[in-house]
Amino acid sequence: MFVFELRFECFADTTIDAAEKAINGLLEALRANGQILGREFAVAFNDGEFKVRLLLPEKTSLANRYNSPWVKMALTELTQAKLLAPREKFIGQDINSEVTNTDEPSWQLLYTSYVHMCSPLRNGDNLLPIPLYQLPATFNGDHKRIIKWQTEWQACDELQMAAATKAEFAALDEITRADSDLFRRGWDLRGRIEYLTRIPTYYYLYRVGGESLQTELNRPCPRCGSHEWKLEQPLSDMFHFRCKPCRIVSNISWDHQ
Repeated sequence: MFVFELRFECFADTTIDAAEKAINGLLEALRANGQILGREFAVAFNDGEFKVRLLLPEKTSLANRYNSPWVKMALTELTQAKLLAPREKFIGQDINSEVTNTDEPSWQLLYTSYVHMCSPLRNGDNLLPIPLYQLPATFNGDHKRIIKWQTEWQACDELQMAAATKAEFAALDEITRADSDLFRRGWDLRGRIEYLTRIPTYYYLYRVGGESLQTELNRPCPRCGSHEWKLEQPLSDMFHFRCKPCRIVSNISWDHQ
């Protein structure tokens, strides 16, 4: 992934409030389309121009061909705020990020964690993130629903990893149970992605706890009850279970690996 700086120059008198609203509106639209990554963006004002540094999946992530209707509208609103279209400056490759997938996947999955900033859609063959803007728009012209699901999943993951409050148990239910609200929304998004891309798309169901390694090896698919989902060899050294009819992958409980 790559770090870019965007610079917004004024072409006429404007106000900080108007510029802030227009710039933040564009950043929100780009994030909803997967063209920029992260949740918070520091916008600096100095010497009559605004600057913001962003993390992009690819060097071409801001190309016009990827713009959603929302991004296009946000760009016109810059003009109304008396700002020129942003100028891009390449800073460099981010050494703490994963490489973006460039291969055609034979299958893919929704997978994230609270430490990941990248796209939650992964190539099943190599587990590399697939930029969302490369997909047909899932809902209403962009991928906002997928980003929202990812944000909620990561919040639950962070709560259960901290293990410091009673909220841990409710959060754990959301990411481990096949009847949770979070699972239901994510599994439906998975189906929409599969329909649009024509590529088998799975949902990663997190697993922790359990009585023993033996019971883990024998546990059935939590959605259909099948015992046929245990794999002889784990996929990507991580997924020990895959139910093709249910489009679910999972792991042996982290407590027993």
